[in-house]
Amino acid sequence: MAAKAKAVVLLSGGLDSATTLALARAEGYDACALTFRYGQRHGVELEAAARIASAQGATRHLVMGIDLGALGGSALTDDIEVPKGRGGAAMTADIPITYVPARNTVFLALALAWAELLPADDIFIGVNAIDYSGYPDCRPDFIAAFERLANLATKAGVADGRRFRIHTPLIDLTKGEIIRKGRALGVDYALTSSCYDPAADGRACGTCDACALRLKGFAEAGLSDPIAYVEEATSAP
Repeated sequence: MAAKAKAVVLLSGGLDSATTLALARAEGYDACALTFRYGQRHGVELEAAARIASAQGATRHLVMGIDLGALGGSALTDDIEVPKGRGGAAMTADIPITYVPARNTVFLALALAWAELLPADDIFIGVNAIDYSGYPDCRPDFIAAFERLANLATKAGVADGRRFRIHTPLIDLTKGEIIRKGRALGVDYALTSSCYDPAADGRACGTCDACALRLKGFAEAGLSDPIAYVEEATSAP
């Protein structure tokens, strides 16, 4: 039997990345999960990523430390208040303070380096351009540009004849569609964490943008969110 092709799957510990890992494995890839300890203010998502990688049978789970927190400039890495209670119009009016400068560019660059070495020609990332907070590094044109870069900036692409592909299986799905797809693949969303500002015990705040979008998705899917919340969002964005 031929060995499965390897793929690097970016795994943050959230709903989208858990679904992306399940999709990569369903497509027959030997999934190598990559999680970043990047200076985020809490470790809840790192714990979630470890649970998900184990539950879904990732072949490897590499947790890499980088320090985007040294740069600051984001509510996820700096002493800046996380926005709460915003509706959909407010979320998409401009790029929010929860944007971490160049985060997905940095993450994909390091995923590319690992993929070149494994070797793996496929990288999966759970970016979404429908139900998201307006981040520029979640958009299709960014992904297309990075894929071109990957094949120009590596020995594997230039000298070895390999072709890197960046897979974005969730990019044009709503949160509800993502959740239904994940449930069909057996994803246990109780293991995930999406909140930007969780309580010390790991419960989600219920009112940040990430919680609001997550709750909206479960409502659209006709399902209850299995994680614990400090405060449930009272209305969908």
